[in-house]
Amino acid sequence: MSSSWNSEPLHVSYEALGWFAFVCWSISFYPQVILNFRRKSVVGLNFDFILLNLTKHTAYLIYNASLYFSSTIQKQYREKYGEKEMIPVAANDVAFSIHAVLLTAISLFQIAIYDRGSQKISKIAYGILLVAWSIAAVCFFIALHNHHWLWLLSIFTAIQISMTVIKYIPQAVMNFMRKSTDGWSIGNILLDFSGGLGNYLQMAMQSIDQGSWMNFYGNIGKLLISLVSVFFDILFMIQHYLLYPASKRKSETSPDLDNPKSSNRQLSDNV
Repeated sequence: MSSSWNSEPLHVSYEALGWFAFVCWSISFYPQVILNFRRKSVVGLNFDFILLNLTKHTAYLIYNASLYFSSTIQKQYREKYGEKEMIPVAANDVAFSIHAVLLTAISLFQIAIYDRGSQKISKIAYGILLVAWSIAAVCFFIALHNHHWLWLLSIFTAIQISMTVIKYIPQAVMNFMRKSTDGWSIGNILLDFSGGLGNYLQMAMQSIDQGSWMNFYGNIGKLLISLVSVFFDILFMIQHYLLYPASKRKSETSPDLDNPKSSNRQLSDNV
């Protein structure tokens, strides 16, 4: 690789952006956990979302950790894409995956111990997980026989992409049905959106520095996951701030204006 593509400022910039995305994505798990803890309730948080999200991050952890630590898989990767190509998984990717699995597991634990009203995990979600992990198990034994570990990682990539596409839908539908985002932390969405933008900038700057766009098409899972996440982040922001804002919810639940006491109290509040 030509040294003209080895810019120290670019290198420092995309490393910083990588950790910026890591910090945003990692912190994004905390607003929901804190909100659940303060309310001692998980009403408004869709349980299917949490369960599918745990599967997604587990598959992502398997992919990142395997490609980052396994010399055998790294060898297969370079045989496929070229000896000069860098492994498209960094230390912050592995760190993020570990952290994500732990925090999502904590959210699942909160669902078990806090008030959840009439909400429950759907049979559809259980069915999706059964299919996903059954496919993973079958493919594992196939890869074990032929030592096609890189191919196996592509299966986990497919699982994580599928979970990313599916996982947000139950929460978005639930918000729509309730006409409310109460119980669903917008802080999670804002941080996730910031991390997604930082991730794109990191991948673009790294590609420019290395003179190769392998970071995009060599790690298609990371790219597609970010695209889908940003799309749903925008959707949730529209729901929270435009469709079902707090001011609208308060006005809909305000006291009856026909009630004299309520009218007087509201008048004094406005004054």
